[in-house]
Amino acid sequence: MKRYIISGSLACFKRYKIVALAVAAIVVIGAVAYILFSRRHVKDLSLTVVEVQPVITEDVNIYGEYAGRIRAQQFVEVRARVEGYLESMLFEEGTYIKKGQTLFVIDPTIYRANMLKAKAILAKAKASEEKAKRDLERIKPLYEQNAASRLDLDNAIAAYETAKADVTVSEAELSLAEQTLGYTRVTSPISGYISERSADIGTLVGPGAKSLLATVVNSDTVRVDFSMTSLEYLKSRSRNVNLGQRDTSRTWDPYVTITMADGSVYPYRGLVDFADPKVDPKTGTFQVRAEMKNPDHALLPGEFTRVKLLLDVREAAIVVPSKAMEIEKGGAYVYVVKPDSVVERRYVETGPELDNAVVVERGLEPGEDIIVEGYHKVKHGMKVDPIYAVGSSL
Repeated sequence: MKRYIISGSLACFKRYKIVALAVAAIVVIGAVAYILFSRRHVKDLSLTVVEVQPVITEDVNIYGEYAGRIRAQQFVEVRARVEGYLESMLFEEGTYIKKGQTLFVIDPTIYRANMLKAKAILAKAKASEEKAKRDLERIKPLYEQNAASRLDLDNAIAAYETAKADVTVSEAELSLAEQTLGYTRVTSPISGYISERSADIGTLVGPGAKSLLATVVNSDTVRVDFSMTSLEYLKSRSRNVNLGQRDTSRTWDPYVTITMADGSVYPYRGLVDFADPKVDPKTGTFQVRAEMKNPDHALLPGEFTRVKLLLDVREAAIVVPSKAMEIEKGGAYVYVVKPDSVVERRYVETGPELDNAVVVERGLEPGEDIIVEGYHKVKHGMKVDPIYAVGSSL
């Protein structure tokens, strides 16, 4: 019995020894891992931490902003073409009128009398022509029978030709008189909105007096005029962008948007349809024009506005944040982190500036990592601990 108790105690002791050895092994392994981790952590802490971002490419729209002025597509002055007293006005000021609509009536009394006189003169000329024709028809057979002289025939022919010419002159004078009489009814040359009248009823109007009666504006479509510098023109030509000319090889057209006086953007876009072929030597600029829809007449002719013009579209352009770039006397540069975490100061050729970014023409390749935060703590050739910025891909 005593032997069994001793052998049981020995078995328990062996089990406890195995457990103790296992616990000791775990403790040793944990200690080694902790030491290694601590050493690694200390090593990482010795490197400067910087925030990096991979270089990306994207399509970039290049805009230019200018001061523009709205102009109506058609702005026509209605003037009196004959002299006389203004008899009546047949429209309401500020309303929409149609082409050919009668606007004013000038006293037609004198011009109607001239027309009637021209009609009478024409009738008299036609009667003289008929008589001269009959006389010639009588003289011809007599001359053929030697009963009339050659002189009588020549006189009859001359009288008939003169009478025919008088009829032609009288017809022209009647046409002129009728046309002049028609000018006493002043009509609108275009459809659009008419202004306030410039002459009151009873006023003597005409070419020799007050000729301007009103103006008619067609602003369903407006034109936007603005100026560009010759340098911008050369830059656009270098990119094969000819302003004012349609180019079917491009997937985009130079369009403009307008900012209203309240800061809102006008909902319609306009296309550049004209660029002046010459530069003003006084200002160094040239005129550009865009055409824009104005169905609600929100744009008023003569109004000044801000114009934003799409100058170019850079496809697959390299774009970097403005904060990642340093500029010094030697040029612009960025810090590139190589795959071995070594920093390289890379000089680049910059292009157009965007809101918070810059287009890089040369010096960077897509996928390279550039420092966007902490570059003031690094130097060329220094090894760093790069951390990718939030939102950037590894």
